[in-house]
Amino acid sequence: MVTRTVDLRSDTVTKPTEAMRAAMASADVDDDVLSGDPTAQRFEEEVARIMGKEAAVFVPSGTMGNLISVLVHCEVRGSEVILGDDSHIHIYENGGISSIGGVHPRTVKNNPDGTMDIDRIEAAIRHPDGALYYPTTRLICLENTHANCGGRCITAEYTDRVGKLARKHGLKLHIDGARIFNASAALGVPVHRLVQAADSVSVCLSKGLGAPVGSVIVGTKDFITKARRLRKTLGGGMRQIGVLCAAAYVALQDNVVKLEDDHRKAKIFADGLKEIKQLNVDASSVETNMVFFNINESSMISSISLCEALEKFGVLAMPASSTSVRVVIHYQISESDVHYALTSIKQAIQEILAVGTTK
Repeated sequence: MVTRTVDLRSDTVTKPTEAMRAAMASADVDDDVLSGDPTAQRFEEEVARIMGKEAAVFVPSGTMGNLISVLVHCEVRGSEVILGDDSHIHIYENGGISSIGGVHPRTVKNNPDGTMDIDRIEAAIRHPDGALYYPTTRLICLENTHANCGGRCITAEYTDRVGKLARKHGLKLHIDGARIFNASAALGVPVHRLVQAADSVSVCLSKGLGAPVGSVIVGTKDFITKARRLRKTLGGGMRQIGVLCAAAYVALQDNVVKLEDDHRKAKIFADGLKEIKQLNVDASSVETNMVFFNINESSMISSISLCEALEKFGVLAMPASSTSVRVVIHYQISESDVHYALTSIKQAIQEILAVGTTK
């Protein structure tokens, strides 16, 4: 019987710490819709300060944070947003910007490092002369870190260039900053500098930071006023949310400093995978807490069969495609867990191959 569980599916699986639970239990709360929750207000002000923006609003999820942000910037139905073809907003958020907001996505190819070529972004901007035929471009979205590109970091210099392009054409820039603190830790650049060029940013609290629930949107006071109203429209206006914000505040205080260690362990994991001949991994691309590895076609092993075999060892991972697997390190994964997972992968592969040779 397996008594050990190493959950590498995502950094969303973290459990609240005792300090978070204690903060939740003692939080000073009120009705945030009616009069404002004091703990939520203090937390929102702190996040706005850290991000270098005027104001902030707590939302239940990153998906809602991105949806609200896009809809505030694209108030007119039929607006168009330029975003990466492999971005989270485009792929994983149920097409909400279109189905709910009437916003048309225009995708630009993501490079392996998560960026989009500046000239391709500019070429995707609709010319005013075509207003009779085309949607009106109003927004550009970036993602930092870029999840589907392996948790790669988007630099401040690149973001500045996109921001400059947006201003040149009278557009807004939104950053899906689900793991922006990971980017800050990896690049050694303050988080406010990474988002300096952005008009809005959504920041997830329940991934690497380990809070149980929630994200925060930051931007100008006027933007956040509109965002708060949309939050209510979408059913995100909650009551005593100080209970959740108290845990998130502890996460900010205690867990940002742990992100560098997550990145170190991810690199150990990638280096260990390089020693397994049936697998292929580009260790140089591991910049933060995500590791994607490929299964060699000649091995006749699928990502699904490998992940299923790993469950017998108590190791949980997520297929990224039919031939690739994603693992995500978080602060509740120890270095011992990393080595155990690597050993389990070796054993799982041997078992799969052994079964294959007896058929």
